[in-house]
Amino acid sequence: MQYRRAFVAGGTYFFTVNLLERDKSLLTDHIDLLKTAFRRVKLSHPFYIDAMVVLPDHLHVIWTLPENDFDFATRWRLIKSHFSRSLPSTERINLSRLKKSERGIWQRRYWEHLIRDELDYERHVDYIHYNPVKHGYVDKPVDWPYSSIHRFIENGIMFNTWSVGETEMLVNLRIR
Repeated sequence: MQYRRAFVAGGTYFFTVNLLERDKSLLTDHIDLLKTAFRRVKLSHPFYIDAMVVLPDHLHVIWTLPENDFDFATRWRLIKSHFSRSLPSTERINLSRLKKSERGIWQRRYWEHLIRDELDYERHVDYIHYNPVKHGYVDKPVDWPYSSIHRFIENGIMFNTWSVGETEMLVNLRIR
């Protein structure tokens, strides 16, 4: 079966990207290295980060690509590569990865979804901001430090009490 991706120039996409070893906390332990990787790639391959949350073992992000550009794959390859090269080689590397000169930091694939409309966008932003609560890291989204919710609050798009009293609805929030 061939995996098909939706490539739309100037598209807005939701991504989930995971560490290979889900019991690790490399992303939050090395948040500055991850931020540097994003900054470096954005300089050479611009894109806008609409919303984002970084958890210890995975991240969720919504990007909007430039008008005539659909190449999110190169951006992810570069971000993963920059981040991985910044870390000491202490992870276990299986034979398959060794043969391909790959590190054992990231899962090879990632999940992407082309945002269809405003409601789809809003649901994915909510999912991103509520994710630290869903995983039990904090009681309120505003308490998680590695989230774009702080930018949303600062810009008056959300209030710092967002999701309080809405827990059942947000826990059951499904995205496709």
